[in-house]
Amino acid sequence: MPNLNIVVLGPKGYAKNIGKSGTESDITFINLKKEEDTVTIIEPTRYPDRLAPLYYAVAMSDSALLVIDEITPVLGEMVIMLDVMGIRSGVIVLQNYLDKSQIAPLVRGTVLEGYEFVEDNPIELRERFLSMAAETTYPDPIPGTGFVMIDHAFNVKGIGTVVLGSVEKGTIHQHDTVTVLPGNMTCQIRSIQKHDEDAKEAYQTDRVGLALKNISAEELERGMVMTTDSSIQVTSEISGTAQLVRFWPEPLREGLVVHIGLWTQFVTGRVTSVKNDSDWHSCSVVIELDKDIAYLPGEKAVIHYLDGGKLRIAGSVMLN
Repeated sequence: MPNLNIVVLGPKGYAKNIGKSGTESDITFINLKKEEDTVTIIEPTRYPDRLAPLYYAVAMSDSALLVIDEITPVLGEMVIMLDVMGIRSGVIVLQNYLDKSQIAPLVRGTVLEGYEFVEDNPIELRERFLSMAAETTYPDPIPGTGFVMIDHAFNVKGIGTVVLGSVEKGTIHQHDTVTVLPGNMTCQIRSIQKHDEDAKEAYQTDRVGLALKNISAEELERGMVMTTDSSIQVTSEISGTAQLVRFWPEPLREGLVVHIGLWTQFVTGRVTSVKNDSDWHSCSVVIELDKDIAYLPGEKAVIHYLDGGKLRIAGSVMLN
C-alpha cells in the first residue's frame, strides 16, 4: 500500500501524540503503521525561528493537519505556505476555545477552504490518517522516471552509506544504478527499507531508507536527487513566470536576495531580471543561484525572502 505523508503544523511536538518518533533534526518524522498501511508525519521542529524547516515539511507532504491555538502572524505564514504549495487535502484542529468563524476569514480564497474542522483527539486523528492511507492508491508507474529527494545522509556501522528520503515520482528498485544530482555522481542502491522493513522496490509517496554502494555519506547532502530519470536537468539560473502572494507588499526587483525551494532543495539566489505586466503580482523573472539545483521544466519552486519580517514567503515560480 502507498505511504501517506502528512505535515503537522501548530504547537511544537503535537505530532508525537499521534505516532512513534523517528528521525529528529530541524524536521521531525513521526511514524504510523497498521498492517500494510503506513503514514509518515512531518513536523518543522525549528520553525518559526527558521523558515526552511516549514518549507521542507510541506514540500515532502501530500496532506496537512493544522493545529491552531492562537491567531498570530506565524499562523498566517503557515496558511500561505500550504496554499502556495497547493496542499489541498487537510484537516484543522482548534484549541483554546477558538471558533471556526474566527478562522474562516483567514483561509478564505486559499486551498484551506476545503479543509475539514475536526476534534482535538490524537487517537481519532491516528485512525483517520491510517484510513486515509488505506484508501490511497499508487499512481501508474512510468519506467525510467524514478527519483528520490534526499533529506538525511549518514554512515551506519556494518552497512555503510545510508540516505533517508521520499520517492517523489516513479519507481526505484534494489540494485538500480542511479545518478545523484547536482554533482553528476553515480551509485548503486544496495538495499531498500520502508518503515524498517526490507523491500525490493519503492514507489511515489514512499518514505525510504536506502543503503548505497560506491558513494560516501560525505558526498551527499539534503536536497540532492537520486534518479534514473534522464530528463532531470541541473542549472545555476532559473527563469519562469512568478506568481506573488496577494499579501506581498511590492514588486520583485533586480538585486533582491531570495531563497528558492524546490523538492528538498533550499538555495540562495539573486533576482537578475524582472519584467512586470499591468499586475506586478505576475511577472517574468530570472534568478541567479549560489549553487546548482536539479529540476524538471514545468515544476513549481517557492520564492522565500528571509528578511520579510512577518511574511517571508513571496510566492512561486513555474520553471521554464
